[in-house]
Amino acid sequence: MAERNLRRHSSIVTDGVEQAPGRAMLRATGFTDADFARPQIGIASTWSMITPCNMHIDELARVANRAADEAGGKGVIYSVITVSDGISMGTEGMKYSLVSREVIADSLETVSGCMGHDGIIGIGGCDKNMPGLVMGMARLDRPSIFVYGGTIQPGPDRTDIVSVFEAVGKRAAGTISELELKRIEDTAIPGPGSCGGMYTANTMASAIEALGMSLPDSSAQDAVSPSKLRDCERAAAALMQLIERDIKPSDIMTRPAFENAIKVVIALGGSTNAVLHLLAMAHSVGVELGLDDFSDIGADSPVLADLRPSGEYLMSELIAIGGIRPLMKRMLDANMLDGSCLTVTGRTLAENLAETPDYPEGQRIVRALDRPIKADSHLVILRGNLAPDGAVAKLTGKEGDRFSGRARVYDSEEAALAGILAGEIIAGDVVVIRYEGPRGAPGMREMLSPTSAIMGKGLGADVALITDGRFSGGSHGFVVGHITPEAVAGGALAIVRDGDPITIDAQARTVNLDLDAAEIEARLERWQPPPPRYVRGVLAKYAAAVASASQGAVTDLPATAD
Repeated sequence: MAERNLRRHSSIVTDGVEQAPGRAMLRATGFTDADFARPQIGIASTWSMITPCNMHIDELARVANRAADEAGGKGVIYSVITVSDGISMGTEGMKYSLVSREVIADSLETVSGCMGHDGIIGIGGCDKNMPGLVMGMARLDRPSIFVYGGTIQPGPDRTDIVSVFEAVGKRAAGTISELELKRIEDTAIPGPGSCGGMYTANTMASAIEALGMSLPDSSAQDAVSPSKLRDCERAAAALMQLIERDIKPSDIMTRPAFENAIKVVIALGGSTNAVLHLLAMAHSVGVELGLDDFSDIGADSPVLADLRPSGEYLMSELIAIGGIRPLMKRMLDANMLDGSCLTVTGRTLAENLAETPDYPEGQRIVRALDRPIKADSHLVILRGNLAPDGAVAKLTGKEGDRFSGRARVYDSEEAALAGILAGEIIAGDVVVIRYEGPRGAPGMREMLSPTSAIMGKGLGADVALITDGRFSGGSHGFVVGHITPEAVAGGALAIVRDGDPITIDAQARTVNLDLDAAEIEARLERWQPPPPRYVRGVLAKYAAAVASASQGAVTDLPATAD
């Protein structure tokens, strides 16, 4: 392939007499005459010191940059933002979390689109920057690879960030002392890396690898490890091959590849956020994917991994026995995955997995296919008069199949958390948290603080929670989120009152307000939408542009009326 074809994007901004000013500016950044003849590799780094998930990514970006130069390209590192869910959780700041996914996708598209990068390596460590990077890659549709920043090591006694959230509830319940809470706070996060269970970061890393957009094993490496450094080096070499062969995200992110990703997420017991993000990623590459596809695919997809938050083990312990590749090999051998899907190695999924050994004898983390933790998906799509456009629940079977109770209604996450910690919630209650959807919050906050407080107070088996917001991958219990239409759009969640009967039925896949249709209709006719919470700035722009959660809460298609 001719060199100019290898540089079909960067040549537009660097070749010819008229581009002398651009070359002059690039020379100031370190370009030489020889570099202008090389493919430019944009390395989108999410490094920052605001969160342990991303504090080490500057080193990973430098390794990838050096490897890109050694492979015959010219690496160019640039920054995209990240925010921390774990730090902002339960605060007004958390409203920016899902918004950041769109800003990140826009940022990657803007920088690499403007600068004419011929290929892209995106390095992400926290859950929103991962789908955000892939969405930006898909929009540009240039050869691209995602590199996961890697998982964190556990604290003493196998503690992690969710241990801290749940300790807050235990302190409120009086089951641990102030000193014990302080000890857990001080030691649960020992260093760099993403949250240590099968929470959203590890879920999305696994999904992206199963999708074919990461190299094998990228999702299952410790953040600080020689294997993660090698992952960055291998990514640069693989990207040069993708450029030479003109293999783009649209060649990899196909409908069968998304089905593979969904099945792997289910097998791992992954986060409900995977539904939101996979819908958005599919939209970015032009693949049709809807909520009902998760139900259809999930009907024959078992939960196999006993991982936190609903299970016992941490991601670092799964890494120690081989990561997700032996699981994918088992699924491939059972015809559960489409092995013909192309990946960023330039080979098919089946070719990548061909020599993968099985897990060691006696391991307890991943079950055999014939004795699953749950025979079908834990990601349950519910409908009913509270969610005619759909809702998402994470039900592993440990929570039970049905819950009927009395509504206890809160119009914000803060009010709900205060009520839970103050003892307002008792057994048999259905906690309703509304006006927390994509438009209503705006930003669709995660309800980790309320769900952790419920678990910490020992009410996990006796209380349900429903919301038009969403959940952290660390949330567990009888919880239903992503309710659409959301309350601010006039969904029935807006007219629920304290004491109203609500039934959640995982077998029938329904979530219903148990009132006469006439009463519901009368209340809706009297309901008035609240005024916008923000009238300027990024949250106001997001609220005006965002589509419903059932469409992935994307911002680059017209907002619907739910």
